[in-house]
Amino acid sequence: MASLAQQFAGLRCPPLSSSHLSKPFSHKPQKVSSFPIVAASVISNAQTKERQKLKEMFEDAYERCRTAPMEGLSFTVEDFHSALDKYDFNSEIGTKVKGTVFCTDNNGALVDIIAKSSAYLPVQEACIHRIKRVEEAGIVPGLQEEFVIIGENGADDSLILSLRSIQYDLAWERCRQLQAEDVVVKGKIVGANRGGVVAVVEGLRGFVPFSQISTKSTAEEMLEKELPLKFVEVDEEQSRLVLSNRKAMADSQAQLGIGSVVTGTVQSLKPYGAFIDIGGINGLLHVSQISHDRVSDIATVLQPGDILKVMILSHDRERGRVSLSTKKLEPTPGDMIRNPKLVFEKAEEMAQTFRQRIAQAEAMARADMLRFQPESGLTLSSDGILGPLTADLPAEGLDLSDIPPAEDS
Repeated sequence: MASLAQQFAGLRCPPLSSSHLSKPFSHKPQKVSSFPIVAASVISNAQTKERQKLKEMFEDAYERCRTAPMEGLSFTVEDFHSALDKYDFNSEIGTKVKGTVFCTDNNGALVDIIAKSSAYLPVQEACIHRIKRVEEAGIVPGLQEEFVIIGENGADDSLILSLRSIQYDLAWERCRQLQAEDVVVKGKIVGANRGGVVAVVEGLRGFVPFSQISTKSTAEEMLEKELPLKFVEVDEEQSRLVLSNRKAMADSQAQLGIGSVVTGTVQSLKPYGAFIDIGGINGLLHVSQISHDRVSDIATVLQPGDILKVMILSHDRERGRVSLSTKKLEPTPGDMIRNPKLVFEKAEEMAQTFRQRIAQAEAMARADMLRFQPESGLTLSSDGILGPLTADLPAEGLDLSDIPPAEDS
């Protein structure tokens, strides 16, 4: 191996001049201008190559998009049209579609029906009742509902929807059902003409002839009030809905049994009593039947518009007169004056007691009549129960072994 001296001897170093030797040694680095210039040149060349490569890639992609846009793709134009047909639907007028409300405004609501464009629900088609804003009918963003197509907007080819049309069909169906069941309904009077009044039932406008109204009130007095009604004619094709208040009243009056409790509204006060509306029938609550305690001024106990429970004392169907009582419903004499709320809470209980007393009184009356008619074969037991003469029964009693056991209904 060569010695260190030999190795250093092989190295060539620049000769030192006298000027180098005369200058003192300096720690400051010497500036070399050639290195930064070379580095900048290298970076500039790399960016240029990268930009050139990107340019070539872009030009190639552009050319392929222009000449063969579907090259290498599994989803063809035919597949695209097939997908549109799959999710398309029948947009003919009268077709029912499901949609979701996603926006509302003063005139209606925008509805997503999964079509090429959104559909619009005008406010006048949002409900069978008249409303000013769709929110009044519960139509808010997020609501999912079934709509029916009723038209098309020529300006943007969007579809026009309706909820009112669906509700209209359901209302007619409901009226037919109520007519078949002979049900009494409530109708609000909203108009009148020379022949009768117009009442709204199930959202439809029906006609009530004056000949079918039992009350003696004028048409103006009945406006905005509700009347009990029954259906006379339900014809959707002819848009004819005819109703009767008399038929409803006859049905209601047939259910007014002596001792039954009904809810009524005070209509007017007179010195001799108060007139109470009990489902379209006017009954008289005489001043003597208000309370066991004496009532000198009815206005101190009742006021027009008060809602209260009353008991039927008598019902004259021929003359259309009904006598009422709250006196019979008082748990303690004078409660109707001091605590009417308690009277109404205990009304059914007190009426039941009243009916039992009436039944017992009727039984005793029949028993008294039978005492004078021994040939009837009936007798009155020690506890007041009517039954056959016990002399005909066997001494050992009745044989109950053959009677089958009672079964659950």
